[in-house]
Amino acid sequence: MKPLLVKLLSIIILLLALSGCEKTYVVSKSQDILFQFEYINNAWGHAHGGIFVDVNGNILTYNLPEKWNFPKNDQTLTKKEVLENIATCKISGRKIPAGELRKYINYIDNIAASKVTSPKNVAADAGTLSYYCYQYSENSSTYKRTIIKTEGDSQCENLNFYSKKVVVWLTDLRNSISR
Repeated sequence: MKPLLVKLLSIIILLLALSGCEKTYVVSKSQDILFQFEYINNAWGHAHGGIFVDVNGNILTYNLPEKWNFPKNDQTLTKKEVLENIATCKISGRKIPAGELRKYINYIDNIAASKVTSPKNVAADAGTLSYYCYQYSENSSTYKRTIIKTEGDSQCENLNFYSKKVVVWLTDLRNSISR
């Protein structure tokens, strides 16, 4: 009986240890960014700019950063890469009220769990407007970026019900600081 108990305890300990290594992405207070709007057009010269919404509700802007960390193929960035990107941003001076920010933060996990349509090429040389949300893994110190919508040269969209609301909200935020 004793060897069976030892084996069982060993398996349980192993499973607990392995579960601690998983990259569980959630919205966390220790993350730095929540949402991003980005514009890129390389056809007629280089254009790259956008905004981040940080965890405190600040809107950060960037335009033609000299160095920029783009996510890997799995749509992840390290915390260090995100902080380097933030370092190239300017604070817009606009802060989102806490209640409004909480409302949109509550949509992130649902959007991240939803499917995204396949990209469809619809134009050439138009550039791309992209809307993203982010989740953070404290275990691996990495961010996972989820597409909410892209439009321009190629189009795709997240099929979650809240996606359209977030796109309208991010567009309004972007427009409110570019006036």
